[in-house]
Amino acid sequence: MPGADFAQVRLTHAVRADLLAQVEASKGLTSSIAEETAQALLALAADADAVILTCSSLGPVAANAAGEASVPVLRVDAALADESVKNGGRVVALCAVATTLEPTRALFEAAATATGATVDVRLVPSAWDLFKAGQKDRYLALIAEAADRAFGEGVETVALAQASMTGAAVLCRSGTPLTSPGAGLRAALALAGKTIRAA
Repeated sequence: MPGADFAQVRLTHAVRADLLAQVEASKGLTSSIAEETAQALLALAADADAVILTCSSLGPVAANAAGEASVPVLRVDAALADESVKNGGRVVALCAVATTLEPTRALFEAAATATGATVDVRLVPSAWDLFKAGQKDRYLALIAEAADRAFGEGVETVALAQASMTGAAVLCRSGTPLTSPGAGLRAALALAGKTIRAA
């Protein structure tokens, strides 16, 4: 949805760091964490035209919540995956958190089946430790270095798979990686617009 007027959008941001902490402690998404996440998404959906789940580790829950909500519920990295693979070629998706690797791989590989893109999902070592320690500048620099390495290998598309990585895009010197917030918001606006017009 190029040219979308994001200035006309009212955003509400709910932070649930406790849910990600539970996933990390459990070394993956459990049924109880998924249920708690789904309830949080449904609560947000009660007062929104669309809900975007920005946590890749919790991402698989969006589909379940979408089946129960009266408005679109989507995962931000799904929109990023679709955008990343649309031209085929080689795609590298960078992750900062180990628990996001499998959900991200499944998402990007599923999207790639329609375009023939090849997907390589990579963890940026030590990045999340820096983020949790509040060292955001070093965190973003490390992400940018990983993106530049991928571009240096001749990779056509590099995607920063987590929303927290977005600021690293402007630090890259070898190419411009794709980020999830813009892709997710465009997708949400398109879906919400369809829902509103149909109502």
